[in-house]
Amino acid sequence: MRTAALGSTGIRVPILAMGAASLGSIYHPVSQRQADDTVAAALAHGVNYFDVAPYYGYTKAEIALGQALRGVPRASYTLATKVGRYGDSDWDFSAAATRRSVKESLARLGTDYIDIIQCHDVEYGDRAQLINEGLPALRDLRAQGVVRHIGITGYQLDFLEPLAVEQQVDTLMAYCTYTLQDRRLGMVAQRLNAAGIGVLNASPLGMGLLTANGAPGWHPAHQRVQQACRQVAQLCREFGENIARVALQFALATAARQGIASTVIGTASAENMLDNVAWCEQPLNGELLAHIDALLAPVLNIGWDILPGNGGKASK
Repeated sequence: MRTAALGSTGIRVPILAMGAASLGSIYHPVSQRQADDTVAAALAHGVNYFDVAPYYGYTKAEIALGQALRGVPRASYTLATKVGRYGDSDWDFSAAATRRSVKESLARLGTDYIDIIQCHDVEYGDRAQLINEGLPALRDLRAQGVVRHIGITGYQLDFLEPLAVEQQVDTLMAYCTYTLQDRRLGMVAQRLNAAGIGVLNASPLGMGLLTANGAPGWHPAHQRVQQACRQVAQLCREFGENIARVALQFALATAARQGIASTVIGTASAENMLDNVAWCEQPLNGELLAHIDALLAPVLNIGWDILPGNGGKASK
């Protein structure tokens, strides 16, 4: 697996990383055996960056990931988890909650340090509390060696970018903003890289938007966007392609030039992980991409912060 430097952290990360939210049985039941097999498949193919959070499965994902990594040499993988979000509408960036969250994550993950601790979906929490309590608490923990690097995550790039630069965080992970349909993270990542901040792209399939089945009913994308993506899925079928494969290949093939270190895609299936790894090595079909670009041109870079749909976070 190819690797890339993660900003100024000194960490080299695989260009494909594993999002471990699914291990928390948030979409369907996942056994510990399935979690173990998925993590083992990832490690066997160089996918040694794992992203998780207490919120995923209400701590179940951290527990499953920690169990799956038991016995694996700690220096052989990079572990990223989060603080601040603990429920669908529950954010707490207070110093006390932050310290408690880190301590509990360490226990669930079976480790004595966390490589990257990230403040979770920061635009939905209390910004003043984050700046005045949460981030200072994490800096104290970094000084103690409990955490190595500090990052933020979220969706709203016009909120995330200035916060990352102002607070001089080490990493930023944004979701659904570097996909076939929404490529806004690209320019942001280039600027953040210049500031020494490592950038990760999460959910290159747009939370199901860029899959054969299409967006689920709760998806916040506007119907115009969803319709265009359904047309792309049909076009891919006509080319004998899988839209998910094309979407992942696009994200991976173009990430480096945008300054995106790694693409984080969630799975709780060893088979799916092996597919993702295989797709990393396959070339992007330039002819198909040109047709896709033409179909998506009317809705390119139109996220749900620009044109809200009827569900998800856009409705809050």
